[in-house]
Amino acid sequence: MIHLDPLSPEWDCPLGSKDLEEEECPWGGGSGLPPPGCFPGSWRHDVGLDCKGSPEGAEAQAGTVYYYSLLQSCLQQAGLPETQDRSQVPRTGCPGAEVTLCILGSPSTFLSVLLEGGVQSPGGCEAQRLALAGAAGVASVPTNRAGYSGRHGAGVTGETGGGGECAGGGCVPTCPAALPSPPPGPELAVRICAVVCRTQGDRPLLSKVVCGVGRGDRPLRHQSSLPLTLEVALAQCGLGEAAQVAVVRRRVKAAAEAALAAVLALETGLSAEQRGGRRARTDFLGVDFALTVAGGALTPVALELNGCLCLEACGALEGLWAAPRRGPAAEAAAAAPLVETMLRRSARCLMEGRQLLLIGAGGVSKKFVWEAARDYGLKLHLVESDPNHFASQLVQTFIHFDVTEHRRDEENARLLAELVRARGLQLDGCFSYWDDCLVLTALLCQELGLPCNPPAAMRLAKQKSRTQLHLLRRHGPPWPAPSLHAVPCCPLESEADVERAVRQVPLPGVMKLEFGAGAVGVRLVEDAPQCHEHFSRIARDLQGEADHPGIGLGWGNAMLLMEFVEGTEHDVDLVLFGGRLLAAFVSDNGPTRLPGFTETAACMPTGLAPEQEAQLVQAAFRCCLGCGLLDGVFNVELKLTRAGPRLIEINPRMGGFYLRDWILELYGVDLFLAAAMVACGLRPALPTHPRARGHLVGVMCLVSQHLQALSSTASRETLQGLHDRGLLRFNQLEEALVPGEYEEPYCSVACAGPSPAEARLRLLGLCQGLGIDGPQYPVAHFLSHFK
Repeated sequence: MIHLDPLSPEWDCPLGSKDLEEEECPWGGGSGLPPPGCFPGSWRHDVGLDCKGSPEGAEAQAGTVYYYSLLQSCLQQAGLPETQDRSQVPRTGCPGAEVTLCILGSPSTFLSVLLEGGVQSPGGCEAQRLALAGAAGVASVPTNRAGYSGRHGAGVTGETGGGGECAGGGCVPTCPAALPSPPPGPELAVRICAVVCRTQGDRPLLSKVVCGVGRGDRPLRHQSSLPLTLEVALAQCGLGEAAQVAVVRRRVKAAAEAALAAVLALETGLSAEQRGGRRARTDFLGVDFALTVAGGALTPVALELNGCLCLEACGALEGLWAAPRRGPAAEAAAAAPLVETMLRRSARCLMEGRQLLLIGAGGVSKKFVWEAARDYGLKLHLVESDPNHFASQLVQTFIHFDVTEHRRDEENARLLAELVRARGLQLDGCFSYWDDCLVLTALLCQELGLPCNPPAAMRLAKQKSRTQLHLLRRHGPPWPAPSLHAVPCCPLESEADVERAVRQVPLPGVMKLEFGAGAVGVRLVEDAPQCHEHFSRIARDLQGEADHPGIGLGWGNAMLLMEFVEGTEHDVDLVLFGGRLLAAFVSDNGPTRLPGFTETAACMPTGLAPEQEAQLVQAAFRCCLGCGLLDGVFNVELKLTRAGPRLIEINPRMGGFYLRDWILELYGVDLFLAAAMVACGLRPALPTHPRARGHLVGVMCLVSQHLQALSSTASRETLQGLHDRGLLRFNQLEEALVPGEYEEPYCSVACAGPSPAEARLRLLGLCQGLGIDGPQYPVAHFLSHFK
């Protein structure tokens, strides 16, 4: 909720601004009622604008009518339908789970926020209400909603429980500097307007830059010039080289983000009362710049800080592309990061205090779960086989229960349900991110009446050969059918099965454990003798859970042989709710180390062409639907061949290794929170087309290849220290440096950059310095696949 001062007609003119005459109202004059019919257009007037529970006076009613008409005029000029009157027939939805974005401000200023809210949270079961309040304001704010309120003026203030959206401050008269070598004509001045938003982790992010161009001999005001892109504005002033424009943009970005960072730093030292409320905060800032010449270089000089004026200017520029056509409409809206922050805070409010049962704690690679749960205010209850697991001290309730024998999952689900009832746990949801416990979790949810995918769907996705053979039979409609992405395979339980499989599956092929995880036991086989040899080795070495905990041996050690397909390997992490695709994140994998298919390197976001990326997303989505997976966070591994995507396997849980952290870093979306929300029957409000804020490129470290480095130059303490300094991203995946024949990666080391090339270069330099790169582990070769 963005709350400016209680709206009266004259406050459509932003306070603290020198851009407009302070005494002038939107309709001219200093006071009085707005004239009727002051906006062109046609829309219904027989709508319920009365403020229930708070009768309005004549002037307030006139203000409400004025702002309603202004909203309809703005919608009409944007090519959008008029507001629906829901006062008599309220929209139905999920009580207690709605996302409400309530904008208390002028429609002309905040229309871009309203429209972006409709893009990022378009409705469905989780009803979204985009409201624009009139003169009476809002009588009360529900306690389970994320509040945003602020007072535009001498400081950042807000109502208790709200959050300041607009930062006020002193204004500096506009003094734009004339650019050198302008075209013939009057000397021109440029005023640069930057919108910068708070993002995940309280980091400032430049959202958009617009400009105004005017005569250099008079003040250049916001609403007295047309909004232009930086490129067009500088070109009109004789500065059209792309390199020069890029330099100006970088300097504007650095200065604007530094301004918001300073405001955020100031707020951290303020009390809740000084900020204006417990949740009052600044989430976006407008920064105006003039260009001056310093040392022969164009340098932006900050003129003033504001909120509404710059946001309105950006919205006006975006409004140029209201009619359907190609062009800058494809760019992210200026309000996009702001709306993302609003929706993220709404999700926090919806989830705070929720009671969730977690099945399986996982290892060191999942330590982020406990930190995130504390941050989000989740109340976790844990079922875990290890009575001494460190997480037992970090949860509300710890239930020690042996969940490793998965052939008894149905019986165990009934026993666990009895334990939950006996302890009187009032659960909102139940979920798991641990491969071994996914079917048990579905069965337990069924026993407790909690939201979850059907156990049959989880079983189908958990057993790799059943997944492929089932999808091979799904020929549609609709088309493209899942069968286009499935790969021929044969299940293996005996030597006779191996003999039969080598006659049915083209070789070379891939042998793997039916219920395996972490690529343990996976091997490329080129002929029948290799198939028999590998089957015998697995049958001898990996017989039960004790031989290699956590890779699914509690289900047995059955195997499968599947056709080997050529192509690049990719991960697609999906969020589904009610069978609808809410978000998808695609990453690229480097060449695996044969014959064991151990992962070497990864890159996010994908470097594929948009059409290929879309093919992967749709293939992953259709394969999940084909298996009956309708709700949850899923990780789908595919290969992109010359004939299109082919399925490797579906992991019916949140992506492992580094994926959750990378997606949070680049997109501001937490898959853990999304999974928890879906488990509670709540639809996560996620950006439909998320945009990455940079690039990450990483490599895996293996004990077999890096034991010396991991014990010295690249020790855990060294890598963690570099991570804390922001020089790399370190994800520890295993607890101990123990070599073995069936190994999993020990850790992931990654570097960020504004481009894939820069991220690769930084990572390669670090790997060479830390001793990770070497003749037996050529990092440069692994990273070359991302060019």
